[in-house]
Amino acid sequence: MQELIEFIVKSIVNDKDAVSVEVVKEDRFTLYNVIVASADLGGVIGKNGKIAEAIRTVVKSANGRERMRIKFEGK
Repeated sequence: MQELIEFIVKSIVNDKDAVSVEVVKEDRFTLYNVIVASADLGGVIGKNGKIAEAIRTVVKSANGRERMRIKFEGK
């Protein structure tokens, strides 16, 4: 999943080198922290969060049954 998230986000942003995905295993779910450049954060989140929600939907449908969360941050 980490590679899929990274591929999708890198196709959206301008600064592809600033993209990183950190995986944190929790008790009941896996958290994916997506870090992008501050200038690209708005483009990844999108108007009213629609792009971020679309990324979550695609990844969750590819993921199957595993519970997961995706969080977007700018650096």
